[in-house]
Parts: sequence; structure tokens; C-alpha cells
Amino acid sequence: MAIKYSIGFIGAGNMASAIIGGIVKNGIADGGQIFVSNPTREKLDRLSGEYGIQCCTCNMETVQRSDILFLCVKPQMMDGVLSEIRPSLREEQVIVSIAAGKTLSYFEEHLGNGRKLVRVMPNTPALCGEGMSAVCGNEEMQKEDNRTLFAEVMAVCESFGEAVEVPERLVDVAGQVAGASPAWIFMVIEALADGAVTCGMPRTMAYRFAAQGVAGAGKLAVKTGKHPGELKDMVTSPAGTTIEGVRVLEESGVRAAFMDAVIESYGKSQRM
Repeated sequence: MAIKYSIGFIGAGNMASAIIGGIVKNGIADGGQIFVSNPTREKLDRLSGEYGIQCCTCNMETVQRSDILFLCVKPQMMDGVLSEIRPSLREEQVIVSIAAGKTLSYFEEHLGNGRKLVRVMPNTPALCGEGMSAVCGNEEMQKEDNRTLFAEVMAVCESFGEAVEVPERLVDVAGQVAGASPAWIFMVIEALADGAVTCGMPRTMAYRFAAQGVAGAGKLAVKTGKHPGELKDMVTSPAGTTIEGVRVLEESGVRAAFMDAVIESYGKSQRM
């Protein structure tokens, strides 16, 4: 699905790069429709060379040339960016934030009521086209006249993985389940590889086996839609090796540890 609107990005970090890559590679928009601003030239030059997009160091220029504007800056920088761009925003523009903990009401407070606002919580697997994004729009975006615009934003989000529209009360939860969990899964991959190295496998090989094992398990869960417990049972033969490992993990409280990680991360996002 190609879109007719111009798309701007304030910030050129990893997530902005992932989104831009998805847009261009999947034909959602061409490089001439994409505008990016960033304080330093290094990231801009790389993006321009790779995707043929329009780059500058002036946020105001990006605002003026964009119909859909992605704010890809850290939460602690958001106040300053909003103060800078507010005078140049147009009524018809859609403002999309990927900042954790910054609610739709926060943006309405800083930019004024009546703005078209969308929150997106993507995750780092977007860098390889396997992202998972939670998306929600404010009341303005729920109006029938603006649902086409919302669909355009969803098309952008689906260009670098999967995207699901959720109520705002679930955005921060989704941000932890999908957004923070890759860091925890990388720890799992590292730990599995360490175990394999202990058993004599070369480290490079161990990382490859562990990473593909985790990736394959995730794809199997998504593709089949089966309950994770059912999939686990398919692997654990009676008196076999896998169930012995399950027993060790249960004794170590691995389930509770992951549950606590989600709960504590969610609590942190609510305090930001």
C-alpha cells in the first residue's frame, strides 16, 4: 500500500532508521516523500545515501514539509522539541510519537487540543523487518473523516513488522511485552550459548544455534497460534532431556522472573 503523504522524522536514531527502511523497501513511499532532521550530519548522510531521502539539520524545515510527522526523540528531549515545533505545526498534520511514557494527553497539553495525534510503541526487531508495534490514536483520529489518515500511519508501521491498534491503557504494557522483551531474550540467547560453550561447542556456533532456536520458536508460536504450553508439551517427551531442563528452570523461578521484569518495567514507564 503506497501512501500519497509526505513523511517527516525528527531524530535519526535506530528506530527512525528502521521505520524509514521499512517504508522505502516495501514501497510505502519513495525517498522523495521522506524528510529527516537531526542535529548532526553523520546519521543523515548515511540515511540519505542508503535510501535517497531528504535530510537537514533544521527541525522546522522537516515540520514544514511533512504531512505525517514522526517524533523519534528520547522522552527527556520531548519538551524542548515540542516547544520548538509548535508554532510551525499545521492543523491537518498528523503527529506520531514513539516516545515511551508520553501519553496522548501530554501531547494535547503541549500542542493544544484538536491535534491529530498517534502513539506508536515499536521494538528493535523492526531493524530487520520483524517489529511489533502497538498503535493508538487520540479522539481526533477516531473520527470517521480521519480514519483514512490513521490507516496510512498503520501502513507505515506494518512496513517494518506487525502492528496492532490498541487502547491507550495498553500501550505501555505492549511496550514492555514487545519493546523491552528483546533485551531479555538476548540475555536468554547469551545464557543458552554459555551453556553450550560449557558443554564444548565453539562460541560462534553456540550463538547461532541459540539465536535460531529462539527465533524459530517465536515464529512457530505466531504461525500456529497455539498456546505456548501446548507447544512446550510438543517438545517435552516423557523422561526426556527437555523436561529435565524445564524442571531446572522451574526450580530457578524463571517464570516469576520474567513476570516481574514486565511488571517492574511497566511501573517504570508509568513514572516517566
